[in-house]
Amino acid sequence: MARAALGLAPRALALLAVASVALLLPLASCDDEYRRCEGVVMGWADSSTGREKDGDKLSLKDLLFFLHIPRTGGRAYFHCFLKKLYTNAQECPRSYDKLRFDPSHPDCKLVVSHDDYSLTSKLPRERTSVVTILRNPVDRVFSTYEFSIEVAARFLVHPNLTSAKLMTTRVLTKSRAVSTLDIWPWKYLVPWMREDLFARRDARGIDKVHSSKKANAYDVEDMVMPLHQYINDPVAHEIIHNGATFQITGLTNNSYFDGAHEVRHCVRQHPDLGRIVLEVAKNRLDQMLYVGLTEDHEESARLFAHMVGAQVLSQSGTLNLDLKEDLPSENDPHPSMVEPEEETNEHLNSTHGWQNNEALNSTSDEQGKGNMTVGKLMEAYETCIAKLRKSQSNRRKISLKKVEEANFSKEARKLVPEAILKQIISLNSLDMELYDHAKKIFTQEHLMLKTQQSMAGQQKQLAEQKWNRGSKEILLLLYHLQASFALTYLFQGWTDIICRDGICSPWMVVMLGLGIIALVSFAVTTRRRTSKLKV
Repeated sequence: MARAALGLAPRALALLAVASVALLLPLASCDDEYRRCEGVVMGWADSSTGREKDGDKLSLKDLLFFLHIPRTGGRAYFHCFLKKLYTNAQECPRSYDKLRFDPSHPDCKLVVSHDDYSLTSKLPRERTSVVTILRNPVDRVFSTYEFSIEVAARFLVHPNLTSAKLMTTRVLTKSRAVSTLDIWPWKYLVPWMREDLFARRDARGIDKVHSSKKANAYDVEDMVMPLHQYINDPVAHEIIHNGATFQITGLTNNSYFDGAHEVRHCVRQHPDLGRIVLEVAKNRLDQMLYVGLTEDHEESARLFAHMVGAQVLSQSGTLNLDLKEDLPSENDPHPSMVEPEEETNEHLNSTHGWQNNEALNSTSDEQGKGNMTVGKLMEAYETCIAKLRKSQSNRRKISLKKVEEANFSKEARKLVPEAILKQIISLNSLDMELYDHAKKIFTQEHLMLKTQQSMAGQQKQLAEQKWNRGSKEILLLLYHLQASFALTYLFQGWTDIICRDGICSPWMVVMLGLGIIALVSFAVTTRRRTSKLKV
């Protein structure tokens, strides 16, 4: 028995050694994979930082790149601000269409696109200013979900998915317009939702537009994909979560940078490497000409008008800044301003015969910038945004008619379970921190603008004081000249009285002298009084 036991011992030790190696190999492999990913992310970050720090970031350069993060209200800025500041000829053709975008056009001064920051590799970097708008990540995820369903639901007028795809292909082939299905990220999100909507409709029956169970608008499972399923799908992980951070760093699945997928994959595999990407994103925001916030829409619009609009007008030689119009109280209500949950339609949609938004068309005329002021720009913006707000509300109602129980609203969002909200926050941790950084930049921009306006007000006041002082001096000079002419006139008149035929009466001469002395004394006394008054 003892011998048998001794014989088994080496075998047991060998098996234990093999088992140990088997356990350690995955750990070593994981460690090697982490180090490889760390090198990939660090290498990308080193090549991405420091290149933006050239010149004065607050000065508008030759080309303006509006990096449009989806569902932040940026389309309103395009149609209600930039369309009034730039002519059609100055817009780079087909900015939203990556495959056909050409920034080499000689008159190209404006790029507005969902393409990520890597697009700057196609632009003259040293002559390009970048602006963007950020939104609370939770609200942005909600809005992305809602818009994906809204656009996809428009295809439900077709009897089946095959018919919808055929019609779409036909329309896109004939049309020269840029469709929602051409634009990132909707070219991925809308077809995904479209297939899901048709599958759910087929399962419940084509004629049923009501849910078979009571649920909130974000959990109508037999009609649309529930929000909790949407945020956990691989497509959402690839495109939506931390989307602002990846877009500002140029690492989306639509990137011009070939290594974007590998960097993004490494960050998802090893979340702590996301800190490196986040720092690059923060640095990019710091170097931008303007950073707006969707939630503070009114003040964001005013800052944009002053920080960007004023410079565009100034460069075109048409700026006429009216401080009186442009400095309303911070607490003044603007009922025409868009609320965060009532956004403008993000895209023109040419598929399936839908007409372009009437309100958008009405704002795209060639603008007469000759009489434009920053104050008038803000007035035009508010009028335009009111039209867009109404148009979007009507459009959403029509689009969701076939799935009418998906009645998305601010009130409906309050019914979403707290656990789902916490999950969205966790899945978008990079965006949450980036948004906090954007809020700090926004506060700095606000203080900077207030300082500039205060200095402008002081300069205006000093100019008025100089003008008033100069006016008083001119009036005093005229007064003294008038007094001098009056003395001359009186002297001549008195001379005619006291001297006749060259003979002057002595006592009349004495009286004339006393009169002149009295007048001179009066003039000197008056001047002293006015001098004291002037000081």
